[in-house]
Amino acid sequence: MGDIYHKGNRDLQDKFDSRRLADRMNDLIIHDEISDKDKAFIESLNMFFISTVDDEGRPTVSYKGGAAGFIRVLDSRTIAFPGYDGNGMFLTAGNLNSNSDVGLLFISFETPNRLRLHGTATIDDNDLLLDEWLEAQYIVRIKVRNLFVNCPRYIHDHGKSSQSKFVPMSGVETPVAQWKSLEVFDDVLPRDDTT
Repeated sequence: MGDIYHKGNRDLQDKFDSRRLADRMNDLIIHDEISDKDKAFIESLNMFFISTVDDEGRPTVSYKGGAAGFIRVLDSRTIAFPGYDGNGMFLTAGNLNSNSDVGLLFISFETPNRLRLHGTATIDDNDLLLDEWLEAQYIVRIKVRNLFVNCPRYIHDHGKSSQSKFVPMSGVETPVAQWKSLEVFDDVLPRDDTT
């Protein structure tokens, strides 16, 4: 693995005397392949956060949720997850059409544990995996650039809560989001949207 730091990181590391520590972290924890332990952690989760950047360099971050295991490790360098029905803004997916660089943050509030993953994403609404996720509109695949377990000390203690009733499940009709029944959206909902 190469050095992941740039001048902005190095300036602050020098200011706060953490360059030696950062170098050790780079050498010890940052890797470019998903280990069995990483895979087990990622696939056990029912949510993660993804950051993307638009074509003008403006960032956004999104929460992605589903049933436990909806994030799949396909091989030691690739993960995939479904794009489900959302608010129609396509901020994350749209950004990926302009800039494929992503950062993902996986967190377990119960353990606590967290893992960061950086890579390059592609979106495909004809992906061979599409049929494996009920109601998926497209599949996002991410090629790993690097990943590492991150210190969990500031993760707040939260117990397991129930799964969202909006996560698609076989044999159960997915309810419509309440905001879609507001009169202000009647004339602009996608044609396939039923309220």
